[in-house]
Amino acid sequence: MSNLTRWGGREAVSLREAMDRLLEDSFVRFGGFSFGPGAGLAPLLNVYETGDDIVVEAALPGIEPDDISVSITGDVLTIKGESKQAPRQDQGTLHRQEWQYASFERSLTLPVQVDADRATSQYENGVLTLTLPKAEAVKPKRVQIKTK
Repeated sequence: MSNLTRWGGREAVSLREAMDRLLEDSFVRFGGFSFGPGAGLAPLLNVYETGDDIVVEAALPGIEPDDISVSITGDVLTIKGESKQAPRQDQGTLHRQEWQYASFERSLTLPVQVDADRATSQYENGVLTLTLPKAEAVKPKRVQIKTK
């Protein structure tokens, strides 16, 4: 006689999650950019929050500052740019070219509202750092407690 065990479907969900992770991990990360199936060329980002600011760091190695554009519309930050190939002198036969030369665009929804008019930027060693001050409406307000 054989024993039957009820199947609850958990295994299928785990398999789906494993396949999603496999596809996400198959993207190639190279030189500060991620690209792969459907990814295009997009800069890698670090986003963190301080008491007064949202800070976004974008890895843009080899990109000239004049070739970068940043915009904020509502709560969406967009970084656009272009990686241009330097003019190549005739130095022989090219056997391999792995550097990507293309335009890119990356948009992300900011976690809180920011005051775009007070935003600042710095570009150093291929890293664009954007400091976006939080809007006054989202900053915590301290309420003074009065005693009698």
